[in-house]
Amino acid sequence: MSARTGVVVAIDGPSGSGKSSTSRGVATRLGLRYLDTGAMYRAMTWWMLRHHVAVDDPAAVAERCGEPTIEAGSDPTHPTITVDGADVAAAIRTPEVTGAVSPVSAVPQVRARLLVLQRAAIENAMDGPGIVVEGRDIGAVVAPDADVKIYLTADAAARAARRAAEEGGSDVSATETSLLARDRIDSTRTASPLTMAEGAVHVDSTPYSLEEVVDLIAELVEKAR
Repeated sequence: MSARTGVVVAIDGPSGSGKSSTSRGVATRLGLRYLDTGAMYRAMTWWMLRHHVAVDDPAAVAERCGEPTIEAGSDPTHPTITVDGADVAAAIRTPEVTGAVSPVSAVPQVRARLLVLQRAAIENAMDGPGIVVEGRDIGAVVAPDADVKIYLTADAAARAARRAAEEGGSDVSATETSLLARDRIDSTRTASPLTMAEGAVHVDSTPYSLEEVVDLIAELVEKAR
């Protein structure tokens, strides 16, 4: 990545840890851009399902992952995600996509393709104050030179309750089982596994409100500036 003037904030963590709400809150508070890399992987997964690609076949996914045009908007107050020009913000949050995103995300060719797009989005934000980027490998792979690295977690029960509420009151126990299964896949995959990056600050959001977590991370960013 080239020389830059804006601040880069990397927020990593497992599913349901509050990354999206926290990242958007920090970006809005500090006037930064925002990138949800998880939405990009979901968008790729949605495209694979729509085109009847076997998502559990890494070779089939790798062969076609260069085809879709994926664009993520960077306004934290209204983030957008499109595939081939179509708005898929709602479509990528369905249970079908949620259940298939981990195997698609584990394919090295998918990660390589989206890494290029993610780094380009960061570079484009450097003409301004900077950007908050959330995902699972931001501090370790996408932006290892980020000014602030956060590893955001919460205990499994809290994560499940939050995700179930987001999904309209789905079964908390089933949601927890699903989250833990995804954790295992994300943490053990060969390509860019979920891990706490060197130099990251570990923030356990379990006992805190969203506002308190945003306050904490915003303060860290201000100090780094």
